[in-house]
Amino acid sequence: MKIRGAVLEEIGRPRPYARTTPLTVGELTLEEPGPDEIRVRMEAAGVCHSDLSVVNGHRERPVPMLLGHEAAGIVEAVGSAVDDLAVGRRVVMTFLPRCEDCAGCAADGRLPCRRGSAANEAGELLHGGRRLRREAADVHHHLGVSGFATHAVVDRASAVPVGDDVPPHVAAVLGCAVLTGGGALLNAARPGAADSVMIVGLGGVGMAALVTAQAEGVDDLIAVDMAEDKLDMARELGVGRTLTPQQVAEQGITADHVIECAGSPRAFETAFEATAPGGRTVTAGLPAPTATSTVSPLRITAEARTIVGSYLGSSVPARDIPRYEDLWRDGRLPVEKLITGRIRLEDVNQAMDDLEDGRAVRQIIDFDPPTDRQDR
Repeated sequence: MKIRGAVLEEIGRPRPYARTTPLTVGELTLEEPGPDEIRVRMEAAGVCHSDLSVVNGHRERPVPMLLGHEAAGIVEAVGSAVDDLAVGRRVVMTFLPRCEDCAGCAADGRLPCRRGSAANEAGELLHGGRRLRREAADVHHHLGVSGFATHAVVDRASAVPVGDDVPPHVAAVLGCAVLTGGGALLNAARPGAADSVMIVGLGGVGMAALVTAQAEGVDDLIAVDMAEDKLDMARELGVGRTLTPQQVAEQGITADHVIECAGSPRAFETAFEATAPGGRTVTAGLPAPTATSTVSPLRITAEARTIVGSYLGSSVPARDIPRYEDLWRDGRLPVEKLITGRIRLEDVNQAMDDLEDGRAVRQIIDFDPPTDRQDR
């Protein structure tokens, strides 16, 4: 079938992206799903730093590649081996499918799936190959999803069903920002009832960690960012202690659990320095491959520190997304408040500029915008 999508043509083009247009929006051919796959009509897709990191070269991926990994849509067709998902069901995409048969999958979310990671690196689906063509040439999949398109074929393991009452833009954000940020808190940090929590970096993932902490009843919560508008947003969400990294350092502020969500050496060092003795530093951001940080090994030992890496929130999506869905349904997880823009697919290059400039938390591409906008 013919679809419309945003294809990354070349990695590392100069900015502004709105002028150099590394992403081309146009027509592609989408093959039918294989036995273990489904076809999804996309309703909404979030623009995430993991997309930007491919555009700017921080993550090397094969091109041409149809980008997008945080998305939600309606199942239109299922493969012959898929017997647990019906046509018409709304699903959330997840960017690391799990084979359920490797050492990574046996680690209860702590480690990535080996087969899923290999498929993502190659630009393929979990069971191999590509389903995207443009002028008879293959187009690579992005993290098994390629959600910046009107339709996608994904492995069944890349989709988690949600209720019809979950609006598409909320469902999309559950699959990456909330899964990553919320999971960094719940699965990696695991704060106790009386513990303090600091979030360093208030992009989509950091804000998701913040609202998840609030949903879980964390009373002593500190939000840290360099941008005043992000701190304003945290205050609007009800956070009482909002600080810049400089203020954290000058005032010697510490917390029992510090979650770094910015993906930069400076943010990681801020998080490490702000972790109290006996505390845990969780790093969920993805810096450039060449980035390095300096920490004191003596302090790790003498202060009984723990540093934990958390990829995709150390999550098992089929287990964790329903938990966040229930928190949203109960009114405790205001995912809608993380969305700072609703855009068209044709605006995707400008969206990358806005994201890199820190002007957006979560921008959502609307593929099927409701006429009355009551779901916003």
